[in-house]
Amino acid sequence: MQNLNQMTNTELKQYISKHRNEEEAFRAALQVLMSRCDSATQHPYPFDLDNPEKEVEALLKEKINRAK
Repeated sequence: MQNLNQMTNTELKQYISKHRNEEEAFRAALQVLMSRCDSATQHPYPFDLDNPEKEVEALLKEKINRAK
């Protein structure tokens, strides 16, 4: 098996696609890819929020302001 930790995210996604029917290879690559996710940038599922419309709007405004 290739060294998954040295692959870029794009390479990992290609590897996962190519090995989707090989459970061990698929799981190993997916685990590496998921370990790279930054929990600080993840947002909650909108329907789990108390006031989804207002809170999603606030998140979008924040992203727009950061992009300026």
